Amino acid sequence: MGAMDDPASREHLVLFARRIALFACVPVAMLGCAEDHVAPAGTPAVVAEAPIVDMSPSAQRPILPAETPLLAAEPAAGPAPRTVPARGAAVVSSGDVAALRSRQLLVPVAGVRPANLVGSFADARGGRAHEALDIAAPRGTPVLAADDGTVLKLFTSGAGGLTIYLADPTRKFIYYYAHLHAYAPALREGQAVAKGQQIATVGTSGNAPPNTPHLHFAILRTDDMTKWWTGTPLDPYAILR
Repeated sequence: MGAMDDPASREHLVLFARRIALFACVPVAMLGCAEDHVAPAGTPAVVAEAPIVDMSPSAQRPILPAETPLLAAEPAAGPAPRTVPARGAAVVSSGDVAALRSRQLLVPVAGVRPANLVGSFADARGGRAHEALDIAAPRGTPVLAADDGTVLKLFTSGAGGLTIYLADPTRKFIYYYAHLHAYAPALREGQAVAKGQQIATVGTSGNAPPNTPHLHFAILRTDDMTKWWTGTPLDPYAILR
């Protein structure tokens, strides 16, 4: 019996042949060709990209091909615009301003002419917009009703001091008078007043500087007169001038 007929010899030769084949394939595997299937002829070789090791902030974004344009991101959609101001009441239109101008409101401080007024509607007051008109005058100067109307509220507050809220005849606008020195005698809530009637005197009550007497005059557009403390402000300077 020859050596090849011996089972032990045949097994030894098989193992030896497998070891030779394994070592012969190592360089092939390192070249990426140790696949179970063979790529079709003419297929371009696929070369793996080297990993990015730069971890700077600029390396965190995806790498784009050179021909791909880098587009700016669209801005995030903001909240829908409000149709009613945050303080409630109503949306002011150009028609509201025209209506008030047509009524020829009086400057609500005796002896002050429209030409003497100085606009201050957008001025900063303690981190917020003023939204009113300051009319300087000596203490005790008569404060007049700018329009016909009705006394909505007589109110005292820390900021405004002695104040008056008047409703206009259409009950769409509120006239607000603040920093008063005193009310006119017998003035009361619910009372009808006429344009030009004295309703108070100029003072420095509330948070007004004690040496700067003036009237703080505001006009508010409202849809609910029962909420006399709310409204959308209009610039009195633009109406009185």
